[in-house]
Amino acid sequence: MTPYLSLSIWVPIAAGIAVLGFRREQDATFARWIALAGAIAGFLVTIPLWVGFDTKTSAMQFVEYASWIPRFDIHYYLGVDGFSMLFILLNSLMTIIVVWAGWEVIQTRVAQYMASFLVMSGIMNGVFCALDGVLFYVFFEAMLIPMYLIIGVWGGPNRIYAALKFFLYTLLGSILMLVALIYLYSVSQTFEILEWYRVPLSFGVQILLWIAFFLGFAIKVPMWPVHTWLPDAHVEAPTGGSVVLAAIMLKIGGYGFVRFIMPIAPDASRSLTGFMIALSLIAIIYIGFVAIIQADMKKLIAYSSVSHMGFVTLGFFVWSQLGVEGAMVQMISHAFIAAALFLCIGVMYDRLHSRLIADYGGVVNSMPRFAALMMLFAMANVGLPGTSGFVGEFLVILASVKANFWIGFGAAVSLILGAAYTLWLYKRVIFGAVANARVAAMKDLSRREFWMLTVLAVMVLWIGIWPRPIVDVVHVTAADFLVTVSHSKL
Repeated sequence: MTPYLSLSIWVPIAAGIAVLGFRREQDATFARWIALAGAIAGFLVTIPLWVGFDTKTSAMQFVEYASWIPRFDIHYYLGVDGFSMLFILLNSLMTIIVVWAGWEVIQTRVAQYMASFLVMSGIMNGVFCALDGVLFYVFFEAMLIPMYLIIGVWGGPNRIYAALKFFLYTLLGSILMLVALIYLYSVSQTFEILEWYRVPLSFGVQILLWIAFFLGFAIKVPMWPVHTWLPDAHVEAPTGGSVVLAAIMLKIGGYGFVRFIMPIAPDASRSLTGFMIALSLIAIIYIGFVAIIQADMKKLIAYSSVSHMGFVTLGFFVWSQLGVEGAMVQMISHAFIAAALFLCIGVMYDRLHSRLIADYGGVVNSMPRFAALMMLFAMANVGLPGTSGFVGEFLVILASVKANFWIGFGAAVSLILGAAYTLWLYKRVIFGAVANARVAAMKDLSRREFWMLTVLAVMVLWIGIWPRPIVDVVHVTAADFLVTVSHSKL
């Protein structure tokens, strides 16, 4: 059998290493084309995962298994189910988008910039398909390095501060996670994640493991109150860095809940349901109010991401199939919407070199095609029916209402807040009188920018109008997941 999962990991990494061979500034054009070819190749090798995926089973598919460190029973063990397969396709597609986005924008250290994204793409695919605890941890930690470089080298004026904050936050959480992995090995004599689901654990041990894993993944989501690294990272990161952060890296946090926290410590997870729902609602509602008062466009969308990811954790912890499926659709949807909004901000920043809302106004007069596309993404961020933003939030709210009316009501309030901060941003930037001569001189979308945003617009509309293919992939896996987490380990 063709090792498609290994190809999805190592093809982009190999392409990234190849790109580094063109480090001279005069070779920048070659670096760009090789990076694009590598990103496209990395996406093409993931297409068989979608074509050959069996939606009728929750078992791991495309499994690859080889001995790595026999002494400690550590294996090169890969596989995907309905929770992970979609993220590999999503990550590989977004890699093409970020290489495309930086095509003309990045003029210094082009080869290193492109290589960082390609290597990170392969590493993150490894995170989503690793079924050995040590292998997962290696990939989980390794992805910090290219993102640290992307923020620290090509970021804004405060890039070093933002990069260090991002690195230290995520490293702190992952150290405790490593302790949890070692403990699980000590009681099971294996690092296979699926075997850990069957290990009996006392309630006290489950609580400690839950806390260790929670810190590692809650920081990644990020959940309130460990979200403060995200706005700084987004503001200082280059546009491509913001796209990968919002579209993929945050999803690793949500993925960690269904792959580690809930099935390994099901009794602790059920006992802490109220705590998780409270944190999720705070993220959804409070962070929505925080977003309204932002003066920086990137920071506003960053806080919006925290609010929208609150729906993901809420969907998991209402303990229903509808909620889990809604959370997964919400993660896929948010990836496309947030990526598109950050790209829109990047388009304006390339022309005016400002992210402050006050510096804009009347952009529709000079950039009508851009204004139309940004309107679509703004409506999707609000949750307009017919866009992908509606589907996930609707499913989670419906599941929440079935569990408890007031939980659903609290989540639904965020729809009003989302409309408030998104439409107010759009109105101040796009409509009104032309703010100044610099705005009047802004040129509409180039061909590259137009098609880049059009690809994301098609995905937003496709999921909004016909979400069934995504729901079908998740459905059986979600049902089996709920059976797994409903069994007590005591």
